Amino acid sequence: MPAVSKGDGMRGLAVFISDIRNCKSKEAEIKRINKELANIRSKFKGDKALDGYSKKKYVCKLLFIFLLGHDIDFGHMEAVNLLSSNKYTEKQIGYLFISVLVNSNSELIRLINNAIKNDLASRNPTFMGLALHCIANVGSREMAEAFAGEIPKILVAGDTMDSVKQSAALCLLRLYRTSPDLVPMGDWTSRVVHLLNDQHLGVVTAATSLITTLAQKNPDEFKTSVSLAVSRLSRIVTSASTDLQDYTYYFVPAPWLSVKLLRLLQCYPPPDPSARGRLTECLETILNKAQEPPKSKKVQHSNAKNAVLFEAISLIIHHDSEPNLLVRACNQLGQFLQHRETNLRYLALESMCTLASSEFSHEAVKTHIETVINALKTERDVSVRQRAVDLLYAMCDRSNAQQIVAEMLNYLETADYSIREEIVLKVAILAEKYAVDYTWYVDTILNLIRIAGDYVSEEVWYRVIQIVINRDDVQGYAAKTVFEALQAPACHENLVKVGGYILGEFGNLIAGDPRSSPLIQFNLLHSKFHLCSVPTRALLLSTYIKFVNLFPEIKTTIQDVLRSDSQLKNADVELQQRAVEYLRLSTIASTDILATVLEEMPPFPERESSILAKLKKKKGPNTVTDLEETKKERNSDVNGSTEATLVNASTVSTPSPSADLLGLGTAPTTNSVPAPASSGSLLVDVFSDTSAAPASLAPGSEDNFARFVCKNNGVLFENQLLQIGLKSEFRQNLGRMFIFYGNKTSTQFLNFTPALICSDELQASLNLQTKPVDPTVEGGAQVQQIVNIECISDFMEAPALNIQFRYGGTLQNISVKLPITLNKFFQPTEMAAQDFFQRWKQLSSPQQEVQNIFKANHPMDTEITKAKVGSRWLLSSSSSSSSSSSFGYHS
Repeated sequence: MPAVSKGDGMRGLAVFISDIRNCKSKEAEIKRINKELANIRSKFKGDKALDGYSKKKYVCKLLFIFLLGHDIDFGHMEAVNLLSSNKYTEKQIGYLFISVLVNSNSELIRLINNAIKNDLASRNPTFMGLALHCIANVGSREMAEAFAGEIPKILVAGDTMDSVKQSAALCLLRLYRTSPDLVPMGDWTSRVVHLLNDQHLGVVTAATSLITTLAQKNPDEFKTSVSLAVSRLSRIVTSASTDLQDYTYYFVPAPWLSVKLLRLLQCYPPPDPSARGRLTECLETILNKAQEPPKSKKVQHSNAKNAVLFEAISLIIHHDSEPNLLVRACNQLGQFLQHRETNLRYLALESMCTLASSEFSHEAVKTHIETVINALKTERDVSVRQRAVDLLYAMCDRSNAQQIVAEMLNYLETADYSIREEIVLKVAILAEKYAVDYTWYVDTILNLIRIAGDYVSEEVWYRVIQIVINRDDVQGYAAKTVFEALQAPACHENLVKVGGYILGEFGNLIAGDPRSSPLIQFNLLHSKFHLCSVPTRALLLSTYIKFVNLFPEIKTTIQDVLRSDSQLKNADVELQQRAVEYLRLSTIASTDILATVLEEMPPFPERESSILAKLKKKKGPNTVTDLEETKKERNSDVNGSTEATLVNASTVSTPSPSADLLGLGTAPTTNSVPAPASSGSLLVDVFSDTSAAPASLAPGSEDNFARFVCKNNGVLFENQLLQIGLKSEFRQNLGRMFIFYGNKTSTQFLNFTPALICSDELQASLNLQTKPVDPTVEGGAQVQQIVNIECISDFMEAPALNIQFRYGGTLQNISVKLPITLNKFFQPTEMAAQDFFQRWKQLSSPQQEVQNIFKANHPMDTEITKAKVGSRWLLSSSSSSSSSSSFGYHS
């Protein structure tokens, strides 16, 4: 930037600012401003032409007055005239005034655009920089229309100076964010990627910001940036702070550029093997540097160092493919959990929530459970405590569910009011999801109501009612427990609702005990009646009429209550009508009619937990990124009734307590191949989207398919339009797969039709049952489809998933292989090496023994093999000379 000479110091402006500061009152300030405005107006309208210095001085005064909060309605033309000056200071003040005061609807915008075009064409780097800054500051649609095609040319031109390239990249980024449809993708996209190799790190930093934003919407256009980003990151990470002296911040080389490069890499899946090894080395180096003693005690040093570290951990989590890195990242975050800096503890908890969803690092996260529980009890900052609750929820599985639920209940008594409802929802979900013994579940929910009844939503007590009604083995215990809970002098109204409903259905199961006789049950409930709201009283009246059917001996007592004036003449119409109708029903109906009308509620159809739906709604709308942020369930840690299970109510018979966890026994049998339409609908078939032939497998889907052989959760396919994610669970010969279709665009998908395609041979071996999905997928939304799987016999091939939809009027057709492989249905058997070989030698028939020896494509890493193979087969070590390591499986 040119130096400002002494003559450019505007004495008149300095005097005016001094006068304003010396004003003793608001009135004096307004008076002085009005006087100055009158003077400036007269100067602009005078016959004598003003020189550039005077224009600049008066425009500066107007700008200062505007910044004080006063309206300016003149001087714009004079500011535009300053743009044509050849003096830097005058042009600078003109651009500054326009950036602040001129809006996009101004009549002067055409003159301004012409002046900007002249400066961009001047090839004067100083003037070009001022023009680019003005475009970025205004950032209007009109600016984008005028310059979106010109700026990319400046950016990739060979003779453009580095400082102008930086400004051009950031200016284009600003225009793309405000008007993405006006920034054309063209030949310049491939050239801008190579700016990542530029010698000037300022250009690389600006270009990385631009490419990251562009790659989020157009990943295929910029996929070549991955290898260049890895190469540049490697050079930064392995360099000494003295090598990048101009871009070293408190002994951390180029921290801002490092963070941007790591974010760019998160736009893509793991790179090809040649770049993956180099990237892994970079990430390991970053993790190693985090363990080194700090080179400075300044907070800026630790902030820069930790910023790079956390972004590296985010990339490790995003790739979710390197067990060693994931465990190391978890251990590093565990050290931050007890750091004295609150922000670090918060970020560590937040990152570990995501790590807990990875099957590679879930166990490592669980080792920090005591530290997290201690943070829940001792943290002063409520936001950190909330993240601790989130992490406990994410790390919960069947092995630690009771401990985590107990700690959450303890914390709930003193928790901040702002997070109590969320904790209640999470406790209810965990208690249901990991309930081995449903008596524990009932106790937990009743305890939840006792501790935080005001925050227990209807969804929570609805859900406990559904589960009690659907499970015969817990009904008697639930009736006994709520009866005892209702004996407390003060009961929350939600407990009265639960008690009224359960006793009305199952009170007869505890009526044999003299301490809970029918009359005692009725009197206990009726003692709460006058303290309750109208909806709860209405529920209790329904309980009373149920008692008439269950306990004929107290029929007269109940009729007297229904006949009382407080009921028959109640001011509330609903209560009055119930009392009249129930009284009449109990009087004229025979015993058989009463038994029919008032029989037990039938079991509820299994469906998505309403509590889970409420928690999702509270956390925010469904987005494509929900798949990565959601807990990835492991095979042995899920109660089938808890997950999102869509079963047609009309096909559900009364299930026993030991009903099939996966719901295959009650689901309707459907063909996995869409049935052809009848001859009467040929016209519909001709014009329907489903008439198109299935597409060939999408590029890259085969590689993703291979990754799912030893894992059940993750992203199966992703392009610029659609993301397909999977969550699966398998037990014995049964399985269930949740398929998430995410719309990555802002435009609707119409006629969205996913179909499973199986060969005749595969249909004989696999029974697949699916539910249709909504044919319209909103922009940025996600829909879910459930596939129930039954393995009938062994099979070799995998079913194909064909998705057809219309996007922008164009029919899209995508096919991927679903990772349903035979090994998913294997059951692990643990045995020592000696037992394994003993059983192996017993296999004497030719049909019982098959041996195949083959050469591995790559050397085997023992730790990675344990992580990948351990979930399906047992890896056992023996000290015998015959075998130091052996694999055994039993199917």
